[in-house]
Amino acid sequence: MTGVAVHLLGLRRTFGSVHALDNLDLSIAPGEFIALLGPSGCGKTTALRVLAGLEDADSGEVLVGGKDVTALPANKRDMGMVFQAYSLFPHLSALDNVKFGLKLRGRKASPNRAGDMLDLVGLTGFENRFPHQMSGGQQQRVALARALAIEPSVLLLDEPLSALDAKVRVQLRDEIRRIQTEIGTTTLFVTHDQEEALAVADRVGVMRAGKLEQLATPAEIYQAPASAFVAEFVGLSNRLPGTIIDEEIEVLGHRLPLIAPSSSSSPATALVRPESVTVEPHPDGEGRVVTTSFLGPISKVTVTVGEVLVVAQIASDRLASLPAGAPVRVTLSPSPVALA
Repeated sequence: MTGVAVHLLGLRRTFGSVHALDNLDLSIAPGEFIALLGPSGCGKTTALRVLAGLEDADSGEVLVGGKDVTALPANKRDMGMVFQAYSLFPHLSALDNVKFGLKLRGRKASPNRAGDMLDLVGLTGFENRFPHQMSGGQQQRVALARALAIEPSVLLLDEPLSALDAKVRVQLRDEIRRIQTEIGTTTLFVTHDQEEALAVADRVGVMRAGKLEQLATPAEIYQAPASAFVAEFVGLSNRLPGTIIDEEIEVLGHRLPLIAPSSSSSPATALVRPESVTVEPHPDGEGRVVTTSFLGPISKVTVTVGEVLVVAQIASDRLASLPAGAPVRVTLSPSPVALA
């Protein structure tokens, strides 16, 4: 299956005085997997619903495969949709739920199409089970198989994993990416979970107040955020006071490069990732350990340096050497930082 290009051009959508979409432009390449990420109310679900034809934009255009579909109803847009609610028919088996999607669209498919889709999502042997006989993750796989069975030109995923427990969510997240890569369907994935977005997408769009703050690869979003909002929303950041000197910022005695250089010599706040902070036990260290948090293979250490709180990320096997109250030396890696 070959994906199609999708273009959202100048989309506006208001609900009373709220601008859910504020002149939104978004282009998705054929076969690309785009994740829209942002806080509640940022417009990411509205953008998906306008693309799906479930919501009308006040203005703007929706182009799919070079065709203007702005005025087409949802059932004429050739899109597969998977939502947070599984929306399976309780009286139909897994196989019949998938077949129903084909019948609803009037698609002629091979007799084995529904079974092949269940195989694709890892549900071989579950064909005759009813929804109440399956776990939440298995039901969501059936919903995904049903969406894929019609061979949609675009696959739309609206928070499809948020109702699942953590382990199943990671497993199904990886399966969705594997399947999408295998079949090459252009995909728009909406989530509020930054880890999900960074893990599966070719590019991530961070939204705020109906606009895209940044659209870039996961690595670029994390390592080179275009704004303070992106830097703070994606991942954790220390807010450390400093002074801009010669287009760098001096923080805790360290000179750090800026992602967006500034020539003004003035006080500023640097956003420093915890993994860019190193803490080492030292009898003459300027810092003191306040608390530690065990998080599995990595742990979090909170340190005070004067009146400044600094959070560092360390390997958990180092926790024993950093008890509360221990003096430590704090260093910052010379990675470029954003300003708050």
